[in-house]
Amino acid sequence: MKKMWKIGTRGSLLALTQCGQIKDLLQERSGENFELVIIKTRGDQQTDVPLWQLEGKDFFTRELDHALLANEVDLVVHSYKDLGSERPEGISLGAITERRFGHDILLIPNQKISALKSGAIKTLVVGTSSPRRIVNLTKELPKLLPSSPVIETKMLRGNVNTRIQKLCNGEYDAIVLAMPGLERLAQSESAKQELTPLLHDMNFMVLPASMFPWAASQGALAIEMHANHPEATELKKILATVHDHATEQVVKRERKAFNDYGGGCHLAVGVAVMAAAERFVHSHRGERDDSAISKLFIEPTLKEVKTSKVFVGMPSDDHLLKKVFVNKNVDATAKDLFVTSAHVIEALQNLDQARGVWAAGTKTWEKLAKLGHWVHGAADSLGEQQLKNFEGSALLQLMRKNAFSWLVLSGENAHSGLGPVIEVYSREVLDVTPEFEASIGETSDFFWTSFPQYHAYAQRFPNITTKRHWCGLGKTFDAFAAQDIPVIAVSGINEFRTLTQS
Repeated sequence: MKKMWKIGTRGSLLALTQCGQIKDLLQERSGENFELVIIKTRGDQQTDVPLWQLEGKDFFTRELDHALLANEVDLVVHSYKDLGSERPEGISLGAITERRFGHDILLIPNQKISALKSGAIKTLVVGTSSPRRIVNLTKELPKLLPSSPVIETKMLRGNVNTRIQKLCNGEYDAIVLAMPGLERLAQSESAKQELTPLLHDMNFMVLPASMFPWAASQGALAIEMHANHPEATELKKILATVHDHATEQVVKRERKAFNDYGGGCHLAVGVAVMAAAERFVHSHRGERDDSAISKLFIEPTLKEVKTSKVFVGMPSDDHLLKKVFVNKNVDATAKDLFVTSAHVIEALQNLDQARGVWAAGTKTWEKLAKLGHWVHGAADSLGEQQLKNFEGSALLQLMRKNAFSWLVLSGENAHSGLGPVIEVYSREVLDVTPEFEASIGETSDFFWTSFPQYHAYAQRFPNITTKRHWCGLGKTFDAFAAQDIPVIAVSGINEFRTLTQS
């Protein structure tokens, strides 16, 4: 008879759900047998104050640690963000499982969205007890909401289902939770039965990582073992079947950065790291010692470069290309609109009839919000793959009650892997002054907001093809790569300005 391996877990709905999923994955990949052992922790039992106000540490791990070191269980599964940087002697990290999402998500009743759009809500009460969320929500969330209300945070503790029930009871206008936990519940048939009625008539906003970086290693699960377990060698082989190297690479960077800021549950700093195009995009935001932290950059980190003159191809300042609307009557009914730039907003009709509105980046999002529109999320300047990931979310499918049906609003000759593209504008080539042409000749570095823009300039000024070119990650970067044109990727215009000292 095969050995029955024991997995220690907390007893909450989320803990049991995610540990059950790991149990099934381990059995599927290793062919071994596993069972769950429920262990109560202090963090689960004391929910009347924020964690950062409790004395001590390891609120969700201490009792599990004791069981593991006593060989009462063979493995324990933790949300990796609950693990401190210093673990008890004798406990080793056996595996980190795949992370699909790290984002925070805002849940809000539909009636509250209507009140925001009408301007009836001047102060939005948001439930959260995280110092990181409190700081960043207060500063940044008004920019993304219709009518830009003041954000007031109110303590929120308890299990996931308990927190959502409090929102349903009207104790908050909205709450912010970790999307990964909700995603795992939505993937479980038994947990979904409890989650579905709680999310009835609820809407959502996936908070962009560039503005609201998550807790370091949020969304990743860590499986620990006793380093001196009698069958340690066999356990390591079993755990290797579920370890995800890509997730390990991003979360180790998040945890290092967080610890470099000082670490601890009281630290009001979010750290998100995302892999894209063989690079790592870092977003660090919050406060430490009353000083604001706001960093968005790409690793490997570039050094500052010497420039003679730089050109920033922002459409509003374009001297060569003029955008001309060719379609100002786009019907948004029953579609998921991907608004690729602020230039297409003027063409939107019946936006309130859309199933969802998604922005390419946060600046476009802010402009949509100022016009009174509710935006569900953004590609966050990382390209359409970000939206494809959201499309596959079991949580979002559950909340939406229907499949995604994309309509992409963009310029001429645009294409998309999401769905049909509506050409909203074309580009008209203008005559330029001799002074502008001379300035282009003196320019050493160019930042492009689209590949068609680069192409038009290269045709008009062929000598720029030998200069340095920069762009953000996403479709523009992909187009440069497809044409084998050297381009330097940055997180955005701010990083470009910093690196070129302009």
